[in-house]
Amino acid sequence: MFRPTALARRITLRQLQVLETVAHHAGINRAAQALHLTQPTVSAQMKQLAGAVGAPLFEKVGRKLFLTESGNAVLQGAQEILGALRRLEDSLAELKGLRRGRLRVAVVTTAKYFVPRLLGPFVRRYPGIDVSLDVGNRAEIIGRLARNEDDLYIMGMPPAGMDIVRTAFVENPIVAVAPAGHPLTRRRRIPLAALAKEPFLLREAGSGTRMAADRFLREKHARCNVRMELGSNEAIKQAIAGGLGLSLLSLHALGAELARRELALLDVEGLPIRRSWYIVHRSGKQLSLVARTFFAYLKDVGPQLQLELDKLGRVRARSA
Repeated sequence: MFRPTALARRITLRQLQVLETVAHHAGINRAAQALHLTQPTVSAQMKQLAGAVGAPLFEKVGRKLFLTESGNAVLQGAQEILGALRRLEDSLAELKGLRRGRLRVAVVTTAKYFVPRLLGPFVRRYPGIDVSLDVGNRAEIIGRLARNEDDLYIMGMPPAGMDIVRTAFVENPIVAVAPAGHPLTRRRRIPLAALAKEPFLLREAGSGTRMAADRFLREKHARCNVRMELGSNEAIKQAIAGGLGLSLLSLHALGAELARRELALLDVEGLPIRRSWYIVHRSGKQLSLVARTFFAYLKDVGPQLQLELDKLGRVRARSA
């Protein structure tokens, strides 16, 4: 007969879930936002857990929290317990078919422009499935992938040197973008040298879009006049519209602005940069029935998404 230990009687699963989230975000405030709880509630949960363990779990350095040795030990145990519960949840979902279950998806920031729209029909088709979607920069998503926190990941540049499976399902072209009315929008087959005279706005170092742009420019032995580095597509699009410069961005990120004619695509030699979006998961990972079904769904909707993308890419020809 199972008899819970004294420690097991003093802690709760919710406390372990909160600990995992606080450790991931290295702070109470961001963890509270991610959990949709108040900051005092999260602090109270951590105080109770530390009291149950009998040792401090975090130490504060600057504005960030770092796990103590005891905190690391508790986190490792929490991850094992929560991981076992998630596997149990997936196994029960298998037995029930697709009437119940959970899907955990994480995507890089540029993928947020189309993945939520793809999730809508999937959720309507399988209303009993609980879906969570996390959005982060490339480094954050690679971290989640390394820790195997989710079922599937969507990114444009999967990491090298990691034991993963990646499957392309739709193109992710990188295009040259200018404010509407810019003189270059009236030209065809613009040489790369002409862009060197223009101020450029680029994503931060380490983003998939920036890595693709840097690689393209190196291969073409071209350099651009970088005026500013910005940490989001939204900031770059606003800066372009404000006349601060040109940029290289994913076509997926531009639909609304092209439709409103705030931005325009440039016809540049060698562009667009041909890339793909990939569905990624750890090699050897046993995908649940829900994850396998969503994987197949993404591959099925890929051709329709590609048609919409091709249509968007032709906006330049009509508006120039």
